[in-house]
Amino acid sequence: MMIDRLKETPSQTAGPYVHIGTAPQSIGRPPLAGQPGPRVEAEGERIVIEGTVFDGAGAPLRDAMLEIWQADNSGRVGANGLFARCLADFDTGRYRFETVRPGPHREGQPAHVALLIFARGINLHLHTRIHFPEDRERVVADPDLRRLEPEARETLIATQEAPGHYRFDIHLQGANETVFFDI
Repeated sequence: MMIDRLKETPSQTAGPYVHIGTAPQSIGRPPLAGQPGPRVEAEGERIVIEGTVFDGAGAPLRDAMLEIWQADNSGRVGANGLFARCLADFDTGRYRFETVRPGPHREGQPAHVALLIFARGINLHLHTRIHFPEDRERVVADPDLRRLEPEARETLIATQEAPGHYRFDIHLQGANETVFFDI
């Protein structure tokens, strides 16, 4: 009797498959057709989100792949939801997304960008959220986020470096560990 084997998914093989299978440009090959880049094309206020991914020892993680999923500027998701993907810079661990400021996509929930992190040693990708400092009061009042300690909640709020330019560093472990959601 022959047993059919299913192919592994990126979530099951976060080693070299992350780059070779989903972002072949990282090894000098052409990108996949229709592959989303780090820029979202949509109407709305343009913003930049960038930062560095740090491992548990505080060193930049140079081989991470990141994805953002967000509502559009009117707060709509689904067919109108926005998606982008980028690789952390191999030398510095830095990433950068150019997108639009999302609108809140459910009553009372602050506007945010969902962020997924894929990297070596992470068998299931990590989920976190990027909130904006202008929405700090809504973040503190959000029923789901109120369950977090204030210090932990702060790991979900980006720092504004200039108008429309935000920094969001990701710490996988350690004293400054970013809050990750079990979704």
